Amino acid sequence: MATNKSEVMSGAFTGERFDVVNPRTGRADYVFTAPADRELTARLAALRAAQPAWRDAGLEARIAVMARWRAALVEHRDAIVRALATDTGRYWIPVSEFNAVLGYIDRWSHDAVLLTRESQGESRSMPALRWRSQHIPYSLVGVISPWNFPFTLAVIDAIPALLAGCAVCVKPSEITPRFAAPLAASIAAVPELARVLAVIPGGRGMGEALVAQSDVVCFTGSVKTGRLVGENAARHFVPAFLELGGKDPLIVTASADLGRATDVALRASVLATGQACQSLERVHVDRRIYQPFVDQLVAKARKVELNWPDLHAGHIGPFIWGRQGDIVAAQLADAEKKGARVLCGGKIEDHGGKWLAPTVLVDVKHDMAIMQEETFGPVIPVIPYDSVDEAVALANDGDYGLSAGVMAGTLEEAEQIGRRIDAGGVSLNDGSLTALMHEAEKNSFKLSGLGGSRMGPAGYLRFFRTKVLIHQTGTPMTIDMIDERHARPAN
Repeated sequence: MATNKSEVMSGAFTGERFDVVNPRTGRADYVFTAPADRELTARLAALRAAQPAWRDAGLEARIAVMARWRAALVEHRDAIVRALATDTGRYWIPVSEFNAVLGYIDRWSHDAVLLTRESQGESRSMPALRWRSQHIPYSLVGVISPWNFPFTLAVIDAIPALLAGCAVCVKPSEITPRFAAPLAASIAAVPELARVLAVIPGGRGMGEALVAQSDVVCFTGSVKTGRLVGENAARHFVPAFLELGGKDPLIVTASADLGRATDVALRASVLATGQACQSLERVHVDRRIYQPFVDQLVAKARKVELNWPDLHAGHIGPFIWGRQGDIVAAQLADAEKKGARVLCGGKIEDHGGKWLAPTVLVDVKHDMAIMQEETFGPVIPVIPYDSVDEAVALANDGDYGLSAGVMAGTLEEAEQIGRRIDAGGVSLNDGSLTALMHEAEKNSFKLSGLGGSRMGPAGYLRFFRTKVLIHQTGTPMTIDMIDERHARPAN
């Protein structure tokens, strides 16, 4: 099909060409060209060369530049949101992403001032030795971001890294690259920033080259790809921060408020079409309230509307990547073949793009693929349990440990259970709160990730290497101090 020239990303790159599919129509309507190896190498070298001046300008100057970029982002808001809406087939979430990014700039600009203070002290065993720390920012940070929240996950690591004094190159997904052009325009409006921040979409080859030429890499995506990124980084002695997939459980106790529990289970499972790493993907319900829970959940799920044909109506957008719809369909078919029942939804709707209404599954066995593999779709398998010990065992039975949730009659009861779940972030009497709470550190458990937290103070401090400057305030040792003649046999 002919491509409208207005929908071709401008640029001088001559590498691999990508035809990009519109998730609402299923048709390729956008083209971009990634940098060739030599072009990427030259761009990264320029970022690296500009980094010392950015570092030496000081935090106050960097905060001022970021404030100007924030203003430039606001000027480019409509273009960025329009591009994101086309990239993802939804509108409310791009608007939310944009507002969240402005908040990231504000928060990190404030917190960086508090976190940058260098520490000092003295040796406990040798009082003449004193020390001071020095924070040395990495020169070049490579960010590889996914397609599900293109804007948020492109800059969530880049913003603190820039404030730390690093240069940053972001590689957005080749599936959702349209927003990169208006984002780059906002960066170009702030020349100091443009020298140390590049946003360049590309494919696997570019990602591999970026890892190899960076000083530290941040990756968000699947376990399969994250493993490749981590292995590549290890070969080049590049630290890697990996935020990977999840299979988040929700435990609902007999004392939980059914109305709230079903509201949370629905929202936190199908928000963003379930295409979020912190989406709830399996629900464990006390058998005493299992049937009324399922009845209420199904009744609410049936009222959820697709945003088809109107982008500005309905609750659920399309699968951003059509192949993900095929993966979900295969998991559902496997579950039904093995005895699971679909109470609502369950069928992929093809309108060019692919949609799926909220799908509630029962008679699910815990060893089914849909209970073990990441689904990344609006599917809610519900399984009963007979004791809290059983519920916790089921919640912990799997390869993932990103986040989880507990709905109980009291926060105290929920916390007692939450403390036993092997996951980095546990929402109590709610679900998916890790998408909203960025102030507290959390680590991914099991295969859900590796490296320092992007939340809390570590989200900033991980972009520094810490140097210690050791002061000798007394008399240095001489060679005579290790003369064997000074040694005395032990009594």
